[in-house]
Amino acid sequence: MKNRQKPDPVQLKSHIGYHLRVISNAVSHSFARKLAATDVTVAECVILREMYAGNQKTSPGTVAEITGLTRGAVSKLVDRLLNKGLVTRTESSRDRRFQEIQLTPRAARLVPQLARIADENDESFFSILSQGEKKALVRTLVKLATIHRLNAHPIE
Repeated sequence: MKNRQKPDPVQLKSHIGYHLRVISNAVSHSFARKLAATDVTVAECVILREMYAGNQKTSPGTVAEITGLTRGAVSKLVDRLLNKGLVTRTESSRDRRFQEIQLTPRAARLVPQLARIADENDESFFSILSQGEKKALVRTLVKLATIHRLNAHPIE
């Protein structure tokens, strides 16, 4: 039996995805650590910001559609936000399956603080880039997300 040489695999660091993951993990973990002081997770932040940006009174189903999360995931997140006093939930008197959720005044005051934390986190990672580089990077990432139909919010 001849001793066959295995072909060398492409180096891990030669993949664009590898570098994207390195940066993404660092940015996400930093953001999560900064959010910890507010007792809000990244996933909860996404829900709160979407509710704040749209109609502050909505349904879990609508939140699922907007965020690209499953209804089950949204239900669990809403339960956590309820326990933290950041949303209220009301069941319809006509149809008990329909629920309406709404930001509490505390949550409405908190969301701008969460947005500042996100802005500061981005600034700490991407301030090294020129405005042109930032625009080109965002344009490229949006193009890839659009082509591959990636429209769910990243929450992990």
